[in-house]
Amino acid sequence: MEGPSEIGLIGENFDAGLMGRMRDDEYESRSGSDNFDGVSGDDQDGGDDQPQRKKRYHRHTPHQIQELESFFKECPHPDEKQRLDLSKRLGLENKQVKFWFQNRRTQMKTQLERHENIMLRQENDKLRAENSLMKEAMSNPVCNSCGGPAIPGQISFEEHQIRIENARLKDELNRICALANKFLGKPISSMTSPMALPNSNSGLELGIGRNGLGGSSTLGTPLPMGLDLGDGVLGTQTAMPGIRPSLGLMGNEVQLERSMLIDLALAAMEELLKMTQAESPLWIKSLDGEKEVFNHEEYARLFSPCIGPKPTGYVTEATRETGIVIINSLALVETLMDANRWAEMFPSMIARAINLDVISNGMGGTRNGALQVMHAEVQLLSPLVPVRQVRFIRFCKQHAEGVWAVVDVSIDIVHDSANAQPFMSCRRLPSGCIVQDMPNGYSKVTWLEHWEYDESVVHQLYRPLLSSGVGFGAHRWIATLQRQCECLAILMSSSISSDDHTALSQAGRRSMLKLAQRMTGNFCSGVCASSARKWDMLHIGTLGDDMKVMTRKNVDDPGEPPGIVLSAATSVWMPVSRQRVFDFLRDERLRSEWDILSNGGPMQEMVHIAKGQGHGNCVSLLRANAVNANDSSMLILQETWMDASCSVVVYAPVDVQSLNVVMSGGDSAYVALLPSGFAILPDGHCNNNSSCNGTMQKGGGGEESGGSLLTVGFQILVNSLPTAKLTVESVDTVNNLISCTIQKIKGALRVA
Repeated sequence: MEGPSEIGLIGENFDAGLMGRMRDDEYESRSGSDNFDGVSGDDQDGGDDQPQRKKRYHRHTPHQIQELESFFKECPHPDEKQRLDLSKRLGLENKQVKFWFQNRRTQMKTQLERHENIMLRQENDKLRAENSLMKEAMSNPVCNSCGGPAIPGQISFEEHQIRIENARLKDELNRICALANKFLGKPISSMTSPMALPNSNSGLELGIGRNGLGGSSTLGTPLPMGLDLGDGVLGTQTAMPGIRPSLGLMGNEVQLERSMLIDLALAAMEELLKMTQAESPLWIKSLDGEKEVFNHEEYARLFSPCIGPKPTGYVTEATRETGIVIINSLALVETLMDANRWAEMFPSMIARAINLDVISNGMGGTRNGALQVMHAEVQLLSPLVPVRQVRFIRFCKQHAEGVWAVVDVSIDIVHDSANAQPFMSCRRLPSGCIVQDMPNGYSKVTWLEHWEYDESVVHQLYRPLLSSGVGFGAHRWIATLQRQCECLAILMSSSISSDDHTALSQAGRRSMLKLAQRMTGNFCSGVCASSARKWDMLHIGTLGDDMKVMTRKNVDDPGEPPGIVLSAATSVWMPVSRQRVFDFLRDERLRSEWDILSNGGPMQEMVHIAKGQGHGNCVSLLRANAVNANDSSMLILQETWMDASCSVVVYAPVDVQSLNVVMSGGDSAYVALLPSGFAILPDGHCNNNSSCNGTMQKGGGGEESGGSLLTVGFQILVNSLPTAKLTVESVDTVNNLISCTIQKIKGALRVA
């Protein structure tokens, strides 16, 4: 069995301890699939009078397991008639069905007991932490009125009165600033005349500036601020260890800023809970019952803008989606509260994410009450849609046993100020997810996305996709989360898939998947022009607005060849479904119809590593027909996947010697590659046969009607010398390559 390092396939920083519980749950969910024919625990203990029978090992098929699992969710205790019906329908003996359900019930009971033990341990840790805080408070008593020492005789009567008056004025200032923020729609830090800070050496400095925040203090008084995690309101607990000054501010402004962020977090959490209620009047069902439409009038009636009124010219998109995900709530919460793990869980959506500040790490050793400031770049795989850059707070709270909520809301959005940043063309209203534990290590996740954005910066071709909620909507987050968690479950399994017809070891598979992960990430950065990699934009009038051309000089990055790298990408509308385009592009037998690397013939798949249940979710190693017998030094590494929101085909030529090292389990970071590929999205237009939310069966099993949006991206090495000059001929070459590829695809699909 492989160790926790397998999680590194998705991200080096993934919490193996938490995800290990998901591995146990995954094993339990599969345990009913391995059986001995006609033998149960009862049969084995039947006594000496029974003849000894030879045990015959039996493995249920994936279809049988799926049907049994589905029936078990509805009825864990089937009667004799139901078991007989299942045995006939699935081709199993009645005893096999009976023993499968017996084993399944035992597994669920064991899992529930394990979960209860985990929660008891967490409660024990929480009580220990509270005990430590109480001991600390008893050893350092604080005056409730002024925040100073409560031991008589340490300060004079006049100084004590001044402290009380100062504390009263501070509370009044907090209330005034909160009202100003509510009506002006800007945080206190953006005001032009901030309060002057008191002298750091003054003996009258209260516990509001550096005190209790990691800085020096003449009084040593801890900050009387914290989150009362029992009812979700502000309490008077001492500041938690590890809290740092918010956004680089200090003194009174720190306290005001932090107080504003806490109030905003609590208001956003309340809004998230109301908007995710099942029968909320904020959502109107369509006539076919498959689509939800956001009720703007009801929203305006129920909520006041917590981050100010909507800027002029902005449009609103709001969606919600519910799905079952193979991950437990604790693991998912830990992923969302860590910027690196969050970006690794949603690699095609999050170009870059960083934690700017941690206001609270949570209480009792859990994420309950965790509050932090983050910055993220959210992308859609097209050069015609700008990357959404947003700064926000993320607040996590446990609402019941096995039920968590994580909410985001934008901050520091200043539109009418001379200091406003030009990329802030969007803002995120309270958005996030509710996670509820289910049996077998699964979770029920309800996701909400609520954005306001400037539509004028989006190309006309993609405006229907964004306005329908498909581009950045909740269903895309759910679909990506389901696909990534399914991949994690497969990678953590010690068994090798039957589709893997190679002799690759587990270490070899890990290295291959890590290399493919880097390849796809580089492709996304070249298409979307995020700050994840340094690119210089080229403005060439002859190429038009639909083509994005960028360049970068590589000197010391071993992950790509040295020299000048040129990236070009464009998007076009295709009058055929997304499924049809995806099936055509990933078929190695049809590769010669559009790929010049195929040498004019079909390609052969040498390695196939499954990343999901669907055949299209995999990493492959392809070999083209050699022009001559001695030409076999180049192979094609390819990754393909499809979920309910997007389809991707990314590939890169790699030399055989480097791949041999990777397939032997060697470090893939030193393999140089330049990716090219395709991203296929629905066009966002609604009709009678498909809903605007873009949903379809998982893994591409359903067929979408209407057209699709095809993004084509190429990265090529135009000169191996980093000091060389970029020529017009190089730009024309990559432009012609993209145009020719698009025409070949259209010709093969018989579209104009």
